[in-house]
Amino acid sequence: MPTPIQAWSATTAGGRLSAFEYDPGPLQPEHVEIRVEHCGICHSDLSMLDNEWKRTVYPFVPGHEVVGRVVARGEQVKGVNVGDRVGLGWFSASCMCCTQCMSGDHHLCPNGEETIVGRHGGFADRVRCHWSWAVRLPEGLDHAAAGPLFCGGITVFSPIVECDVRPTDRVGVIGIGGLGHMAIQFLNKWGCEVTAFTSSEAKRAEAQALGAHQVVTSTDRAALKPLAGRFDFILVTVNVKLDWAAYVAALRPRGRLHFVGAVLDPIGVNGFHLIGGQKTISGSPMGSPATITRMLDFCARHGIAPQVERFPMSRVNDALEHLRAGKARYRVVLTAD
Repeated sequence: MPTPIQAWSATTAGGRLSAFEYDPGPLQPEHVEIRVEHCGICHSDLSMLDNEWKRTVYPFVPGHEVVGRVVARGEQVKGVNVGDRVGLGWFSASCMCCTQCMSGDHHLCPNGEETIVGRHGGFADRVRCHWSWAVRLPEGLDHAAAGPLFCGGITVFSPIVECDVRPTDRVGVIGIGGLGHMAIQFLNKWGCEVTAFTSSEAKRAEAQALGAHQVVTSTDRAALKPLAGRFDFILVTVNVKLDWAAYVAALRPRGRLHFVGAVLDPIGVNGFHLIGGQKTISGSPMGSPATITRMLDFCARHGIAPQVERFPMSRVNDALEHLRAGKARYRVVLTAD
């Protein structure tokens, strides 16, 4: 019989998490079991906890930024061994046979399994996933801070690869938070000239320390006007409405305004403003296991890491409230205790 998994779960929308035990059943042939050492807290965990997306099943165990050791593997697992330190992000399985999976776009699999949707996540002593999504950490990476790379990190790294951002490009990052602070580091080490856009003057020095070459107030239309035609690529990490037409105007011909922040309001841009300069508006989710591996290697090579605040797993409710209050600088990580 499998050993019961000890976890933290909520039974109602927005409820406090309490100790929870469940039977994971037999380990599937292509799955691994990971002993959780650290687990980041993402704002998506709060959204799922509150059932904002109407997809949450209770009891709900959050956690999709896991780092830990593989302690068991099914007989058909490939490339992952017991004892390997791995990370697990938003996706826990994909079908491995659809056009998207066979093309290397496992994160776009229409039948993909999400780590905290309809199953129990990483606020626990152990968690399971398909071997393809258990990505090994390279040597030289601080595993205690690496959890947020598996959601927030890959969310901002993947479009750099997918959109063919080049070292000679001038780029902008809108929002200096959990996503943006990693995007600035990536783009700086990628070789780009980086402009940070923020509504918080208090973050100016922090953005520069992270690698921004200049900082502009994101809501100041007068400050945006002189930047017309400057940027090859602008990455939007915020979820609030801004003057998108002004940011499209800031793009060079063939420039791209790319969204990874879940902006819920319509993006009101005149079609002619795109047509004349052959400009693009696009968006993306996370990234494939191959792109995650590439990101981790890039982080290890350049000493890139999320800025994290640590809480013991036993104080998970305090950590969630810290994030909910907007106090996190810039990601929160739980450590097994």
